[in-house]
Amino acid sequence: QVQLVESGGDLVQPGGSLRLSCEPSGSIFSVYAMGWYRQAPGQQRDLVASVTSGGSTWYADSVKGRFTISRDMAENTLFLQMNSLKPEDTAVYYCHPINTDFWGQGIQVTVSS
Repeated sequence: QVQLVESGGDLVQPGGSLRLSCEPSGSIFSVYAMGWYRQAPGQQRDLVASVTSGGSTWYADSVKGRFTISRDMAENTLFLQMNSLKPEDTAVYYCHPINTDFWGQGIQVTVSS
């Protein structure tokens, strides 16, 4: 069983930045690809960024050029740097080891003036 704790969510104005963090309970980054997902009210949960165990990254078109996924292997932490935030980025964000059943509780990000 892997526990995942997300942090860093907040209310931010459009154009602002946030950095989300995810700390898993074990050293899983060398085993699993990791993804950041988000779910807005009434919407499905979508993948927005991922990083493979080898370090290759992928981004959804809606966040490409604004969001950056990264890992600190020494600190065992996954990050999502979010810049130039838009109201449509408002959602609950989750980190997730891809192809597993492990999910954290998520963290709220609200972009509003």
